[in-house]
Formats: sequence, structure tokens, C-alpha cells
Amino acid sequence: MEKIKKNLNYIALALILLAFVSFRIWPYKKAAPTILFSMGIIALVTYIVMNLAILKQSFKRKSFIYSSNLLLVIVLVIGILAIINYFFAKHHFRMDFTESKLHSLSDQSVTVLKALDEDVNIKLFFREGNYGRAGMEHLMEIYSYHSNKVKYEFIDPDKNPGLVKRYEIAEDGTAIFESGEKESRITSNSEEDITNAIIEISREGKKVIYFLEGHGEASLEEAGDNGYSIAKDELEKLAYEVKNLALALEDNFPDDISLLIIPGPQKDLLPNELETIRNYIQTGGRVFFMTDPETSPVLTPYLADFGVQLESDLIVDTVSRLLGGDYFMPVVNEYELHTITDKFRYATFFPYARSVSPTEEKPEGITVEPIAKSSQNSWSERQLDQQEVTFNEENDVGGPISLAVVVTIQPKEEIQPTETEPEEEDTEQEKEKQDPAEETKPKQEGRIAVFGDSDFVTNRYYYLSGNGNFFLNTVNWLTEEEDLIAIQPKTSSPHTIQLSPSQGRLIFFVSLIILPLAVLITGISVWVRRRSL
Repeated sequence: MEKIKKNLNYIALALILLAFVSFRIWPYKKAAPTILFSMGIIALVTYIVMNLAILKQSFKRKSFIYSSNLLLVIVLVIGILAIINYFFAKHHFRMDFTESKLHSLSDQSVTVLKALDEDVNIKLFFREGNYGRAGMEHLMEIYSYHSNKVKYEFIDPDKNPGLVKRYEIAEDGTAIFESGEKESRITSNSEEDITNAIIEISREGKKVIYFLEGHGEASLEEAGDNGYSIAKDELEKLAYEVKNLALALEDNFPDDISLLIIPGPQKDLLPNELETIRNYIQTGGRVFFMTDPETSPVLTPYLADFGVQLESDLIVDTVSRLLGGDYFMPVVNEYELHTITDKFRYATFFPYARSVSPTEEKPEGITVEPIAKSSQNSWSERQLDQQEVTFNEENDVGGPISLAVVVTIQPKEEIQPTETEPEEEDTEQEKEKQDPAEETKPKQEGRIAVFGDSDFVTNRYYYLSGNGNFFLNTVNWLTEEEDLIAIQPKTSSPHTIQLSPSQGRLIFFVSLIILPLAVLITGISVWVRRRSL
């Protein structure tokens, strides 16, 4: 009985500890931890009552005072550490030390997340055994780290049949993105698809892009190598609406147009089409010209009015031969400073391209900027009728050669009629009818992009290095949607060491024979010496 009296406190602490361990291991079984904890508290109270006199005497000893001070210091240190841990849990900072940034989002994705105005609720229907769930959880943690507008929850379809029926889930691994009344869904766990889904539901409305047709251009619906079906799909992923436009049958552009793309016309555009496009550009329109060598000669003087020089040439690049292409596929590794090329670090290939550069005389109110140039080993071949292509210093121009430019046209002030007094009166009446907000609204600048090739974004070459990304970045700049993205997939490059047979044998003998043998000999010598003492 005396032993139990003295050690009852240890028994109480053991019971409380067992209660805690039991609760952590079997959280769904609450009866056993509750009983153990209650017995521990009762044992502790019993110990205090039975040893009250001894405890009172102990409180007066110096050892107790010293122990109390030490315990107080320990409690304070633990409290400070807990506060620091809580602070960093709420305000943590992530760093990614991998070479290819496998555990980070791209700068474009972060820009999209920072621009969110409304909450994005993500419901992820993943079974517990789904092999892609861990990767999606990791991505969701990173997305929510960059924006508190991103809310997500994982739902097991087997345990929530009601939600499965409500959202019509037909495939395990489906993610539902909701913002307000808008909804988008994906069945992959790639950063590009996740970010594009967020873009789709966070945009106020879809901007419409028209592809010109009727002049031998490649088709948007063509799924073969020479079609633009992949480009169309990628644009639609970025919440654009893509349509065809036969401008020869129209006098004006559709009201919903945000961008006109002219994808490599093989025949000249009609005069009325060119005039319609000119009026559209001068009133703040956006046009993307993709012109091929030896096609549509009428565009040369037409684009010269906008400060763009189209040469009747062919770019030859010996570097592309080293990369597996032929001499007529110039490669671009370095870009001029521009919003389109900002943080763009991928090579682009332009099969069968012509040079595009600013004219010597710049039209008033127009800014022309080259954004992509071929390598130093390229040249502009001006003699296209010769059988063998060689660099001729007299006729050809050495590289680097510009093959893509962008143009900004400042809006012009409207000229008011001042010929007669009645016209002035009519003008005053029209001004009174106009909405004051429209008068103060700044006019939109016109934007043009001119590339010397249209094949680089066809289905055959779209996924070749950065071709597709470069195309989408240009479209996004033209439509003033620079935060829309096309993210290059992240890959982990293997880090291997190539050893010669001699180096391999040396490492084998040193690590597996010499070093262990040296340790063994040293140990035996020490043991023998101690035995002899």
C-alpha cells in the first residue's frame, strides 16, 4: 500500500499518456481514451490528497524552488516556440531548389492567381487509391499558397454518391471549378489545364478571334499536318472563341471581333478586303498577319504603309541543320525585349520563312518593333531562282535576320466638319446626343503582328519547342490579355555521371575493398595493442 501511495503519480501520468496514444491511434474509438484519461485524473487527485503533507513540506525546499524556476523557463520557451510556429504556419514561404522548378508554378500562373477578384471553389472527385491524387494535392497546395481565393476539397466518389449524381461525374479524377454561376471541369492534373480552367471561369466574357479564309489559307478544322485544329483547341482552352471569316462577302467586321488572324494567304486579298482591314486597324483593331515567301505580293506595299518591310526572299539558316532540320528552317534562340518575349526562353522554328523588318521611313504615330531574329549563321537569300543556295555578299544579306515584328498605331483624332454653319449646328446636336462617358473614354490603339511564316503553328510544328507558346503569347498581346498563358510542361532532366571502365573499377576497389580493408586492419591493430598492455 505504501508503494502504491508513493508511485500513484507515475501511474496517473502513465494512464494519461496511454489515453493520448490511444486517441491518436484510434481516433474513432473515443470510449477507451476517455476511460483511461478519467482514471489518470482520479489517480492524480488521489495521490495529491494522500501525500498532501509531504507535498507541503516539499514546496518549502530550495530544490523545489529551483525546479519550479526551471519548469517555468521550459514552459516559456515552449510557448515562444509555439507562437513562432503558429505565425509561420499562417505566413509561410515556399522555396523551390529544383533546377527545372518542378515544385513551383510558372510566372504566368501566379499572375492569373493574383488577379482573381472572386473565390474559385474546386471540387476534386478522386478515389483514395487514385494514383494521380497525390500530384493533384501537391498542386492544390501551391495554388492556394499563391491566392487565398482558391478553395479546394477532395471528394471520394464511392462515399459521396449524391454529389457524383449532382455533378454528373463519369470519370474518377474529375475536377470541378466554380466561380459564381460559371463552371469548368478537367480530368487531368497538369498546371496548364488547371490554370486555363481558372481563366475560363474568372473571365467576364469570351473574346472572339476570327481566322480569315477564302485565299487558300489552311483550315481551322483540318486535323492533318497542315491544318490549324491544334491552334484552335489551344485558343479555346484560354477562353477564346474561334471562328472563320469570309471577308470578301462582308462590308464590315463582326461587332464581336477582338482579333483577325490572316494565316498565310496563298492568293492576294481583294482591294475591298484590304480597305476594310485598314479601316479596322485605324479604329483600334488588332490583326495578326502570317505571310509565307513568294505568296500574296499585294501585302508588301500594303504593310509598308504601316512601317513593315516584307522582303521577297527566303531565310537560310545553317544552325537548323545541326538541330535536325534543313537549311530553310531558321531557328530563334534569342528574342528582342518585349511583352511577348518577356521570360520566354524557348527556341522557335520557322519552316520556310521570309524576312520581316521595319521600313527605313517610319510613318507618323506608328511604332514598329522586331521581336524575333534568326541566328548569326543565317542569311536572307534574295536570288530565289537559282538551283543551289549559297551566300552571295553582293545580293544576299547576312544574319541575324528579323522574321517577326509587332506594330502599335496611335489613335487619330477625329476631324470635325467646319465647311458651313448648318453642318456645325448638326455637329453640336450630335454632340448633345452622345453619351458623355463615350466622349471621355480613351480611344484604343491599333495593334499588328507580322510574321514571315504561317507553317510554324500548323499541327505539324505546333508542339515543336516553343512554337505554340510564341503564337499564343502574340495573340494574348494583341488582345491585351497578357496574363493568359500556354505553359511549357516541366520535365526533370536526369543527372547521370558517365564513367570510363577504368574509373568504374577504381571507384569499386576504393569504396568496396580498400576503405573497408583499411578500417578492418586499423581495428585489429588497436585490439591487438590493447591486448598486449
